[in-house]
Amino acid sequence: MTSPSPTADDHGEVDTVTEVPVAIVGAGPAGLLLAHLLGRAGVETVAIDTRTREEIESTHRAGILEADAARTLVETGVSDRILREGDEHAGIELRFGGRAHRIDFQDLVGESVWLYPQTAVFVDLADARDRDGGTVHFGTSGTEVLDVESDRPRMRWTGPDGTRHEVRARYVVGADGSRSQCRELVPADHRTQHAREYPFAWFGIMAEAPKSAPELVYAHSEHGFALISQRTESVQRMYFQCDPDDDPAAWSDDRIWTTLQARVAGEDGFRLLEGPVLERTVLRFRSFVQEPMRWGSLLLAGDAAHTVPPTGARGLNLALHDVTVLAEVLVEALGGTDAALDDYQRRALRRVWRAQNFSYWMTQLLHAAPGGSSFDLRRQLGELDNVVSTRAGRTYLAEQYTGWPTRDTD
Repeated sequence: MTSPSPTADDHGEVDTVTEVPVAIVGAGPAGLLLAHLLGRAGVETVAIDTRTREEIESTHRAGILEADAARTLVETGVSDRILREGDEHAGIELRFGGRAHRIDFQDLVGESVWLYPQTAVFVDLADARDRDGGTVHFGTSGTEVLDVESDRPRMRWTGPDGTRHEVRARYVVGADGSRSQCRELVPADHRTQHAREYPFAWFGIMAEAPKSAPELVYAHSEHGFALISQRTESVQRMYFQCDPDDDPAAWSDDRIWTTLQARVAGEDGFRLLEGPVLERTVLRFRSFVQEPMRWGSLLLAGDAAHTVPPTGARGLNLALHDVTVLAEVLVEALGGTDAALDDYQRRALRRVWRAQNFSYWMTQLLHAAPGGSSFDLRRQLGELDNVVSTRAGRTYLAEQYTGWPTRDTD
């Protein structure tokens, strides 16, 4: 129900007041999937985001979806575009000691992952909200979340036209990313933040070039780590380990390609197909988890609650899993079983910490630690050899990388 006339209280005047069961701060993939799943269950939502839709669509991020996440998007009616335009990857390649070793996901665990950009996931979800008549406001400002310790929390914001709006809800979900304002609503003396900073970063590029390999290549060398990914037939995404303080503008195309070629070189003569560098950036590494993920009528999801290094391709997948579980427990809670929300944190955090472990393991397995010795290098090679030389080692990597079915982490 919306009130068109101005309403004032101790927090100031607003132009409209709307009441819905669930208000969502953040309209990226996590927030929009939550709104979509709740909408399918007959639960009305309002989602807002400070970014415009165009800004979100132009931000290039992770591109690997685990098997369960891909199934969720297709089977819940978001879009089947992933099946038509995404690339199914049945394995990855580990390169170390100058040789290539393929991890065959289909043979080991009967699953694949999908190369499908996060921007495409967002577009599919935003289009689905439009199609289904969902309420999403982009380009907002002045966001406030009030009264989260009550059973009548409120979300306020200013629209692009300067009008002020309020949503009154039963629950508010903070899905507002790694710089979340919602996580700060949990009082400092009641929250615990677990964090780890890494002494290296990724130098990421988009290059106009043909594909150098059909699947992702994770390369370990004495020169440092590199990841060879794909985007389209003519534009590729690649990364290499660098110093967190490196200036992307200081790297010429020739220097970038020389560095990448050295990281993937081997006795098999493998070389990357080169082309103009279209985009370059430095991505810092951080692991982070905030507990609790629920405070009163506020629930946190996705990067607002946790971030992982990108090595294991878990970030987007974790966020989508969070809201898949959260949609289920919110429906139960709105049906009169508020205790169902206590189950959300248990179920979500179990998967979060498993993902933190896998991301940390992959990161330390493949990256050169600053100041590392010859012992450290050869120990890593021994660990990599252990992984690829036995079916048990390859299966462990395949299980972790393709993701755990939701039922396995409940």
